[in-house]
Amino acid sequence: MTEKETFLNTWDREFQTTIKVLKAYPPDKLDLKPHERSRSARELAWTFVVEEKVIAAIIAGKIDFQNLPPAPATLREILTAYENAHKEMARKVKGLRADAFNKTIPFPVGPKQMGDVRRGDVFWTMLLDGVHHRGQFSVYLRMAGGKVPSIYGPSADEPWM
Repeated sequence: MTEKETFLNTWDREFQTTIKVLKAYPPDKLDLKPHERSRSARELAWTFVVEEKVIAAIIAGKIDFQNLPPAPATLREILTAYENAHKEMARKVKGLRADAFNKTIPFPVGPKQMGDVRRGDVFWTMLLDGVHHRGQFSVYLRMAGGKVPSIYGPSADEPWM
């Protein structure tokens, strides 16, 4: 199996888990904001869609973090946008040739610092960042009174035994 195939398989598996967590969130609690410096649940859920759009920018070779679309009003709209964006981006990544997957692109490597980073490494970074945000979102889910589904193993709400 190639690295790209491994990435695509892992990315899809994590996408399915993230969808499960998002669907468990109470749609009437999207304004939950656990701290004044935190994002709202709506903004955090929209992060998953934005990261899919960043994948498109990675493929294009130029990422613009300044002009990202705002979050829609409903969880259903966020879920639909996430599902559609993931399907489209997975198709695009699958179509990349090995040399394009391994080509370097400009990407932030520190505060106000850009570097040349291999496109495949940026894909992995975006995947891991999504896993990180899903962890954050699972805390919001618990705070909102939702039931946290199994992610990598049992949860208090979805025990395995």
